[in-house]
Amino acid sequence: MEGVPNVTRADAVAAVRNPLAFIAARWTPSPRTVQRAALAALVMSVLIVVTGGAVRLTGSGLGCPTWPKCTEDSLTATSEMGVHGVIEFGNRMLTYVLCAAVGWAIIAARSQKPYRRSLTRLGWTQFWVVMSNAVLGGIVVLVGLNPYTVALHFVATSALIAVATVMWQRTREGDTAPRPLVGGSVQQLVWCLIGATVLLILVGTAVTGAGPHAGDSSEVERMPLDWETVSKVHAVLAWIVVSLTFALWFVLRAVDSPKAPLDRTRDLFVILLAQGVIGYVQYFTDLPEILVGLHMLGSALVWIAVLRVLLSLRERLDDETLQAPAPADRVQAASST
Repeated sequence: MEGVPNVTRADAVAAVRNPLAFIAARWTPSPRTVQRAALAALVMSVLIVVTGGAVRLTGSGLGCPTWPKCTEDSLTATSEMGVHGVIEFGNRMLTYVLCAAVGWAIIAARSQKPYRRSLTRLGWTQFWVVMSNAVLGGIVVLVGLNPYTVALHFVATSALIAVATVMWQRTREGDTAPRPLVGGSVQQLVWCLIGATVLLILVGTAVTGAGPHAGDSSEVERMPLDWETVSKVHAVLAWIVVSLTFALWFVLRAVDSPKAPLDRTRDLFVILLAQGVIGYVQYFTDLPEILVGLHMLGSALVWIAVLRVLLSLRERLDDETLQAPAPADRVQAASST
C-alpha cells in the first residue's frame, strides 16, 4: 500500500487561502472530465426545472410555509406536514445537489491545463445565478407564491440553463477568436429566432401565472389576465418559432451550410414538434399535471436547442489545430521536395 503523502503546514495554509489553486496545482483533469462536469451542471439545471414543476403541480408550493427554515420551529419537513412538506423540502435539498454539480464544473475548469479563465468565469456565473435564484425562491415562499415572483424564478432558471449550455459548448472548443461559419443574414435570422423564443418563454410564464395550477391548494393570487387569450398568444408565438426554424433550415441548405448548424436546426425542429404536440394535448385535456410537467421539461429543452443553434454558427479552434498545417499545405510541401 502507498503511504499517505505528508501535508505540511504551508500546504494547509495554502489550501485554506485558495482551495481552488491548491487543487489545480495537484490535479489536471482530462478534457473529457471537464466536459462531463459542465454537462452535469447543465443536466442538474434542467432537473431543477422539472422538480420545481412537480412542487407546483402537486400543490406543494407552500409545503414548507417559510424560508430558510421549513417551519418556524424546524429546518426540515415534519411528519405533520405530510407529502407536500416532503416534496417542497426535497426540492430545496436538490439545490445543494445543483450547487455540487456547479462546484465540480468550477473545480474542473480551474484545474484544466492550460488554465482557461473564460471557462472558469462561466462556472462562477452559474454559481452566483444559483445563489440568487435560491434567495428568490425563498422570497416566492414568503410572499405566498405571488405569480410574478414565480415567473421571475423560472426566468432566472432559464438564465442558468443558458450559461450552463454555453459552458458545456465552450469545453469542446478552443479559446481562439470565434470564426463565423455562415453569413450575416443567417446570423440575423437566428437572432430573430432567439428573440421569438425568449418571448415564447416569457408569455409561457404568464400562461402559468394566470392558469389553474397555482402551486398550493389554498387561495393563491393569480395574474389578472384572461387565460384563454394568453394561451392563444403563446400558441401563436410557438408557431412563429417553428416557422423561423423551418425557414432557417431551408436557408442553411440553400447556402450550403456546414453540417453543425444544419444538425442543430434539425434537432430544434424535432423538439419543437414534440413540444407542440404536448402543448395542444394538454390544452384540450384540461391541463393534466403530468403533461404540464412534460411541457415544462420541453421548455427547457427547446431553450437549450435554440442556444445550440446559435453556438453552432461559429467555431473556435484550439491552438494545436491552428498550428497544424492544412492538408493542402502538406501536399504542396511534399510535392516540392
